[in-house]
Amino acid sequence: MNNPLVCHIISHTHWDREWYLPYEKHHVRLVRLMDTLLELLDHDADFHSFHIDGQTIILEDYLQVRPEMRDKLVHYIKEGRLIIGPWYILQDEFLTSSEANIRNLLIGFQDARQYEGAVSKLGYFPDSFGNMGQAAQILRQAGIDTAVFGRGVKPTGFNNAVADKTNHFESPYSEMIWQSPDGSFVLGILFANWYHNGMEIPADEEQSKLYWEKKIEDAARYASTPHLLFMNGCDHQPVQTDLSAALAVARRKMPDVQFVHSSFEHYIEQVKPALPDDLSVVKGELRSQHTDGWFTLVNTASARVYIKQKNQTGQAMLEKVAEPLAAFAHILGQAYPHHLFTYAWKTLMQNHPHDSICGCSIDEVHREMITRFDKSLYVTEEIVDESLKAITQHIDTAMFAEFSSEAVPFTVFNTSGWKRTGVLSVVLEVGRISIDGQVPALAAQELQKESYHDWILMDSRGSKVSFTMEDLGPQFGYDLPEDRFRQPYMARKHKLTFEAQDVPALGFKTYAWIKNPGLAEVVSESNENPSLVVGEREMENDCLKVAISADGRLSVMEKQSGHTFTDLLIYEDVGDIGNEYVFKQPDGEIAITTEGLKAEIKLVEDTPYRASFEIIHELQIPQGANELLQSEMNQMVLFKDRKAQRVLETVPMRLTTRISLEKGGKGIKVKTTFDNKATDHRLRVLFPVDLNTTVCSVDSIFEVVQRNIEPAPEWENPSNCQHQQAFVDVSDERAGLTIANLGLNEYEILRDGRNTIAVTLLRSVGELGDWGVFPTPEAQCLGEQTVEFEMIPHPYHGVQSGAFAEAYQFQIPWTERQTGIHTGKLPADFGFVEWNGEGLAFSTMKINNQTDDVILRWYNMRLEESTLAVELNTSIKELYVSNVLEETIGPLAHIGKDSLDVGPAQITTLGIKLK
Repeated sequence: MNNPLVCHIISHTHWDREWYLPYEKHHVRLVRLMDTLLELLDHDADFHSFHIDGQTIILEDYLQVRPEMRDKLVHYIKEGRLIIGPWYILQDEFLTSSEANIRNLLIGFQDARQYEGAVSKLGYFPDSFGNMGQAAQILRQAGIDTAVFGRGVKPTGFNNAVADKTNHFESPYSEMIWQSPDGSFVLGILFANWYHNGMEIPADEEQSKLYWEKKIEDAARYASTPHLLFMNGCDHQPVQTDLSAALAVARRKMPDVQFVHSSFEHYIEQVKPALPDDLSVVKGELRSQHTDGWFTLVNTASARVYIKQKNQTGQAMLEKVAEPLAAFAHILGQAYPHHLFTYAWKTLMQNHPHDSICGCSIDEVHREMITRFDKSLYVTEEIVDESLKAITQHIDTAMFAEFSSEAVPFTVFNTSGWKRTGVLSVVLEVGRISIDGQVPALAAQELQKESYHDWILMDSRGSKVSFTMEDLGPQFGYDLPEDRFRQPYMARKHKLTFEAQDVPALGFKTYAWIKNPGLAEVVSESNENPSLVVGEREMENDCLKVAISADGRLSVMEKQSGHTFTDLLIYEDVGDIGNEYVFKQPDGEIAITTEGLKAEIKLVEDTPYRASFEIIHELQIPQGANELLQSEMNQMVLFKDRKAQRVLETVPMRLTTRISLEKGGKGIKVKTTFDNKATDHRLRVLFPVDLNTTVCSVDSIFEVVQRNIEPAPEWENPSNCQHQQAFVDVSDERAGLTIANLGLNEYEILRDGRNTIAVTLLRSVGELGDWGVFPTPEAQCLGEQTVEFEMIPHPYHGVQSGAFAEAYQFQIPWTERQTGIHTGKLPADFGFVEWNGEGLAFSTMKINNQTDDVILRWYNMRLEESTLAVELNTSIKELYVSNVLEETIGPLAHIGKDSLDVGPAQITTLGIKLK
């Protein structure tokens, strides 16, 4: 490089909110750091700025203890000396949902604006355990054109040029172009020497020159310009208070080099015009694909599976249930509870930092996470309840009174983006007696007198619906009126289970349980449905035929293609002598499986709408690892070099699997329970696919990404596990198999000649790992466990077949609410939004926090163009194109049945102004 070197020193701290210490211990240290930082800004004009780790929650946490410091924070943020945002927290991108990633950005921007300064326009991913492929598109939509990251790309150094131009995961420089599958791109800057390469700069005259000679050599090896980036900080690093003095020494010792106490904004302004023309283009996901495979940290996707399951529940309830229901209610005139959504999202996202949601912290951290998950969910459930109450009062149910004077109407809501059929249960109150000042037992006796065995279930067209009923008996309950004291009562309740058919997307369908009016008064009756059980261990519907072998393996024929999948549902258990970050199987170990193990199989449900079998396996697995593992952990032997084995002593593992086929179902739903009594092991479920393909399709962040089954040549790790969100799929032109999951975020496609899909159900380990010795006995996940997944065989590739829509719906619970007999402006069956678009996935319906406009979002699952047509079934004033920050980009041509082109892999957001 002929131009003078410029060393840009950026002061920061990487603040893991909780990790090897509990949150509050880190919290105390954060308060000290911020106090010191503000004092330094007061007294050192040469200390120009400090980057607050790209996350606004640091300010929130600080002000929780030091509220009196808010004005000083605002002062330095407005001056540009404290750089904040754009995120609320530094999330794990792959273990938080697509919409959670957007809420994180949206709330980060909103919070940053409250401090009256500029939001950092930098895509900041310093320590993410891999980076999402759609990051560039998301950032561009948010007005951000540069990203910095620490993992995912293999730097080679500019003297070691990338020879293979088809390798999109290597770069000779720390600067590169990072491109999303839709074509959006940002300038990507890799922390090739990590984000601590400028920490603890010496102010000593002798040490300074030695320090900088080495640091400059290391940075210059990768930099494509004379502008070298030095990150002055690290994990929980205190502020370097003598930095100005240290830089003054550096300037004296090395006068030919410029040392600038810089910011990312200034550094990027200087780098951009100096960039060479031959920057590498890295494309899509950055998962360290071209490495030896040992340090990708992907197995955090299976550490503490119970954390991932709680997160899936919380995310789905917020983004796929509460937000659309509250949007429906808002369209009908109810205020949208923005404040409650912000609180619920923030509480949930406090569990989304990479060391939290990844399950790779000490036990105390993850205990506190459970409380946060519950707090967020409780708020969400209140929003759902209030929204359902507001909607159902507008639904016309008067038609049911024509059939019987005794009718109990209720409405079933489908908050997914596709028309939906499925089995659900609803609890109905059929009688109530106030017990305010009364004897509860007498009220219960009175309620128990009437029989309901002759009642029928009917839809709004007057058709009978097959159902089963469970009498729950009298139960205590209470109302909490807005203007009166609590009102206790006893109520008679029944649970009905039935199949709701063709419930409109983003809409509802209304039913009533009524006293039998006699067949003559019923408009029509559905045909009596035969049992789905067609053999001793067989069940069948219009789409699938399922046979269960003596050892519990399934043979499933997909009728449209005629293809049969065999040997599905094998459980596999192996040892794990790794840690919360990395799975390591003991050398030479043979897996224990249920293949060939006789199972107890029994029919447990046989109704016109669903059949279920229970499969019970009794496994004996080693009790844990031998004593060598504890010794290796204590001596910090690197996980991949460990020689521990599992002990010979065994403990029982009883796997109880319930498989269900619904009348209108496209897949086989599975619920497995087991009591984990062993340590240091991994349990997976296997699905041999036997289709000839080299790729799999995986649900990721705003994309269904294709990943190679065979890893790169330099991959050494015997395991090739990867992240997933809702599903993984293996297909060819004839047929395919999609495995959907609830909070099971790790899969592997085995290189066994059968392209077997392996989904991790449990990983039990005893240490945190990383930089020290941190025992985590609760990461062994002992005790009762329950997991759920769905097998969806299909014809063709998954996007064409509708299997992916089925997998997305599997994530979303049905919601329902009992109502009364009344007239209303909404019909009994109704959809608020109608849309179509080949290959598009619906993502969200919510209300804009600033304008109260309706926000709708889709993304294209394919790498080819599509057309989106959308209609909102209410009076609208304007329909416009928006971005991920819910800002207007431009109007559509006209109002009514509108359509627009959606590019390959494009994320499309629409805003709707209501009249």
